[in-house]
Amino acid sequence: MYVCLCKGITDKQIREAIDEGADSFRQVRRELDLASQCGKCGSLARQVYDEYLNNFNADLCFAAA
Repeated sequence: MYVCLCKGITDKQIREAIDEGADSFRQVRRELDLASQCGKCGSLARQVYDEYLNNFNADLCFAAA
């Protein structure tokens, strides 16, 4: 799904940035140039970021159990 219409950035690109080593939301924003034009996508982008990390951490905890 498109998160940023101004830049054409998708939720998949946000997840890929995390998988490739972006260790903070700020870094994801910088790497993708996210929320730099009108800024309306910032809250949705943050939600995608948080949900992906929460699911990733839950998977790690489940695998460790």
